[in-house]
Amino acid sequence: MAADALKSLYIVSKHPKAGSMVVALGMVDFLKRHYGRIAFFRPLVYRVDRDEDTQTILGWFGLKQSYVEAIGVQIDEAEKLISEDLSDELMAKLLDRYLDLKKRYDFVLCLGLADEHLSSLIDYDINVEIAKNFSAPVVGVFVPQIQKQEEVTEEINLWKYAIKTQNAELFMLFVNRCENPFYKAHRETLKNNFSFPVALLPNIKDIDSISVSQIVQDIKADLVFGSQEMLYRIVGRTHIAAMGVDHFLTHIRQKDIIVTSADRSDIIFAAVLAHHASSQPSLSAILLCGNFKPPQSVMHLLEDMKPIKIPILYLGHDMFTVLEKLQTLAPGLSMQTPNKIATALGIFSSNTSPKELIQKLSKASSGILTPAMFRHQLFERAAKEIKSIVLTETEDDRILMAADILLRRRIVSIILLGTKAEIASRAKILGLDLKGVTIIDPEDEILKKRLCESYFGLRKHKGVTLRVASEAMSSKTLFGTMLVHEGMADGMVSGATHTTRETILPALQTIKTKPGFTIVSSCFFMCFDTEVLVYADCAVNPDPDAEQLAQIAIASADTAKKFGLTPCVAMLSYSSGNSGVGTDVEKVRKATEIVRQKRPDLPIEGPIQYDAAIDPAVGANKMPESKVAGHANVFIFPDLNTGNNTYKAVQRSAGAIAIGPILQGLAKPVNDLSRGCSVVDIVNTVALTAIQAQKEEQ
Repeated sequence: MAADALKSLYIVSKHPKAGSMVVALGMVDFLKRHYGRIAFFRPLVYRVDRDEDTQTILGWFGLKQSYVEAIGVQIDEAEKLISEDLSDELMAKLLDRYLDLKKRYDFVLCLGLADEHLSSLIDYDINVEIAKNFSAPVVGVFVPQIQKQEEVTEEINLWKYAIKTQNAELFMLFVNRCENPFYKAHRETLKNNFSFPVALLPNIKDIDSISVSQIVQDIKADLVFGSQEMLYRIVGRTHIAAMGVDHFLTHIRQKDIIVTSADRSDIIFAAVLAHHASSQPSLSAILLCGNFKPPQSVMHLLEDMKPIKIPILYLGHDMFTVLEKLQTLAPGLSMQTPNKIATALGIFSSNTSPKELIQKLSKASSGILTPAMFRHQLFERAAKEIKSIVLTETEDDRILMAADILLRRRIVSIILLGTKAEIASRAKILGLDLKGVTIIDPEDEILKKRLCESYFGLRKHKGVTLRVASEAMSSKTLFGTMLVHEGMADGMVSGATHTTRETILPALQTIKTKPGFTIVSSCFFMCFDTEVLVYADCAVNPDPDAEQLAQIAIASADTAKKFGLTPCVAMLSYSSGNSGVGTDVEKVRKATEIVRQKRPDLPIEGPIQYDAAIDPAVGANKMPESKVAGHANVFIFPDLNTGNNTYKAVQRSAGAIAIGPILQGLAKPVNDLSRGCSVVDIVNTVALTAIQAQKEEQ
């Protein structure tokens, strides 16, 4: 499915010390090399008049936008709107500013606000909610609590799950502040375990340290000696010098800031000399304190010693107050710390793949569905026209639990087969509320006789007698199918305890295929992190001929369209275009031509290989003239062996969620469950069945 490239991303972290600013700097640096005009936007800010991160991004990269354009709403205003149940008004304000930037710039990078500034009413989820409304995929940043592969993998999966459940799209994850042993061991291995990019960033102490410039800028220390460039130095440790010189010299460490009284001229000169001595550690600064400045005699000697290669600062407070002020400083990245920004950019570029980012950015967010969003849309579509779905296997607790959920969601009307007493008893034990269901007893003599006679009328030409029909009606699957045939239910779902044959055969015997179809086929919705694809046939037809394969393609395209996808069909084979020969390739080629004749409205390509069908770069190389190559979302496999193995391999190796099989080609919907299905699987399948039963305009 052809689409434009991504035009926005939203960086989200769960806590303030995750290092999202490192990622923001790196992303802007990367984007500026590949896009024309870049805009930065911070939807929530602590202070509207001064957000240092925003000022740093705009200033460092020289972005052509004003500070006012780059900020959204102050956090206390956002909190007020949410507390007054005016979240829609908040989102409208943010969208107005964001969409204005999106119109005028080639790419908008958004940066969320971490939770040190968020109240009990607003947590990190608000950033994901904003990202969803912006249609901006999320770039997550987190620091692992325990740096072991299993724990980090679990945290990544939790991120993935959290983003999915909010119907947002996860673009990439950065695992930040990885300690050296873990970083070296898993830099390459861990990131290859996921279907989305994962980058490990090492723990660089300098980035989490304050700089001398902060002491001057934030707590207003005076620069007595030294140049502006010296203020960029990183402070490693605060060293209080209250001892004699001989002991002082043995305790200094690399990047120490020496804090001492302004009248300790011995310490001042010892620190300056030590800093300049090749055998001693390099110091970051000397900070003098007290209610008096260094005596003029000391100042003159320092002047004569120029050039002094260490900044000397003075703060007119007692030492205790000075230390308190130093403790208030938080590490940051700003225009006053160019060396730290350079370090951050280096970390980012050396641990991300430009090629991978470009490929990822080439996929559009519009038209791409996450599994959570797809399910959400399923429920919305099902609720538009309530249909009745019969569930036959009420002896299975999963069926009853799914019925409870479906009733609560108010998206379908449920018919259960069984006795009222049995179902009520089981529901009570399970703690379910099934008051809204319709219960039909398969042993009801009047109804059973009616269905038996109807079945006899349908099958007597096959030698079925009334006695045989009566015996056959003891099958709950057949009983449920006949309810659908007679119009007493709009669709049926079975298979939790029955085989596929037991579900499909009664439907073929009674409901039969819709006009234009001679076979029933199946498809799966394969839900990946950023898209939903259709795979067919993966469950029913072992070796379809060209005509049958064409029917499968048409049915699958119609199914895709029914569920909100714009079908773009790939007829898969082991060769692309005219490059291959053989009976298998010819079958696919012939089937493709049949589809083109019957349904000229469908974009279709075949034969085509899977990589050429899904990857734009491969598709452009192998089939440059094709509009389908690289953009397919409906994949038709040449036989059941290929389809079944492929969907299971992709499901397991790529972590895709497979919804199905969905039976297609029947005049009325009947769907089959896997015997290992979960309650969620049942809920999804019932919703799908309800949508299939709706009128075509739905």
